[in-house]
Amino acid sequence: MLRDHGRYAYNPITGRPDYTWPNGTRLAVYIGLNLEHFAFGEGLGAEIAPGGPQPDVLNYAWRDYGNRVGAWRMRDMFDVLDMPVSVLANSAMYDYAPDLMAAFRERGDEIVGHGRTNSERQSVLDRAGEAALIAEATQVLTEAEGVAPQGWLSPWIAESVDTPDLLAEAGYGYTLNWCMDDQPVWMQTSAGRLLSIPYPQEANDIPSIVARKDGAAQFADMIIDNFDEMLEQSKTQPLVMGIALHPYLVGQPYRLRHLRRALAHICAHRDDIWLTRSGEIHDYCRNSIPDLIV
Repeated sequence: MLRDHGRYAYNPITGRPDYTWPNGTRLAVYIGLNLEHFAFGEGLGAEIAPGGPQPDVLNYAWRDYGNRVGAWRMRDMFDVLDMPVSVLANSAMYDYAPDLMAAFRERGDEIVGHGRTNSERQSVLDRAGEAALIAEATQVLTEAEGVAPQGWLSPWIAESVDTPDLLAEAGYGYTLNWCMDDQPVWMQTSAGRLLSIPYPQEANDIPSIVARKDGAAQFADMIIDNFDEMLEQSKTQPLVMGIALHPYLVGQPYRLRHLRRALAHICAHRDDIWLTRSGEIHDYCRNSIPDLIV
């Protein structure tokens, strides 16, 4: 027998209970906006060019552009398009860029736990160390926002075998770490059920732009094609489409122009979809249709 994670069983999407999202819609769409801060001269980080010896000023400054410029341009775009956002926030952002966090708070956007910094992976820690990291990041977000975050995305999607248990024990209701489905799935943990909400690794600017070197227009077309296909597929099954964005990538002017085109296409269908936040998907699944999520 192959080793198994024990979190969920195989269940094909064609054989599950049917349900609808609010207002009879069939496709839920949310934006996952990653607001991240990185250590200078050490640790992990995406690269626009191969990094040299530390301090790697080129890549550090390129990432910092996202917090200083790109995220602000994106906030303005979201306002014009009247789009809700789930902000996936490193807790270090509250010390580094408190004005930026306040700007999204003023929009009424959801804040999702995203570790302390994307300079590190929680999966390399022992159980106690990982629990301490989750607790530290959660405390910062809770004190700043006045409410505990419901959801978690690990920096670099890094999990240990204990992560789902630790998240549930810390009071989290959902995780965005697992990309195995187009519907929410209940995961089993030692502290009860944890909802896995689909978070994309395809309609995601890091794998697309950093790894595959897709162009700005190509990434926007990918979002449009993904949306159009899922809208058609949702006639037979309720689905969730997430769009994962990083301001240091898609906040660059030439990419932002194409991203705006893609998001405007989605917004033109707002009467046919549930344009929402990941936390609202969690609430609906847990409170309104818990027995239909398998």
